[in-house]
Amino acid sequence: MILHTERLRLEPCNAGQYDGLRVVNTDLEVMRFLGGAQTPEETRAWIERAEAGWAALGYSWWSFILAESGRIVGAGCIQHIENDPAKAVEIGWRLLPDTWGKGYATEAARAMAAFAFRELPISELFSNADPQNAASIHVMQRIGMRFVGRRHYYGSECATYAMDRPGPPDAPGR
Repeated sequence: MILHTERLRLEPCNAGQYDGLRVVNTDLEVMRFLGGAQTPEETRAWIERAEAGWAALGYSWWSFILAESGRIVGAGCIQHIENDPAKAVEIGWRLLPDTWGKGYATEAARAMAAFAFRELPISELFSNADPQNAASIHVMQRIGMRFVGRRHYYGSECATYAMDRPGPPDAPGR
């Protein structure tokens, strides 16, 4: 499922994008709040999990590709919290530092959220971030998410935000 925004193309992560995704996943600033830089093997395994998610669920991780240049500048996801199908669906993203402050995360997040509400039978979409990750929290707020509390996910305390399915209260999925 390829998504298009004004400046980005979001393509499902795949092995052919390894080199670009490796740049993203080894950047210390990008991965500061995400467990640290990945080894080559960890990036390959992460891509394999993303491909498996697409095959099994119809959603997972996208590569963020600049439409103008074709450069991979980040990645984002629709997935279950902690990759546990019993848990709620969340949205997340990561971008290279030279793209920060340009609105790419917000642009991609809006497209991914629209996809989630269009394709999945969910009434709420969540996002989790390290409480010190002000940039991600700002994106959550910009796309209309509200703070719902601090919760323990992924082995640490997270600032958790949520947004409701757009539309009337009696819309399908509510």
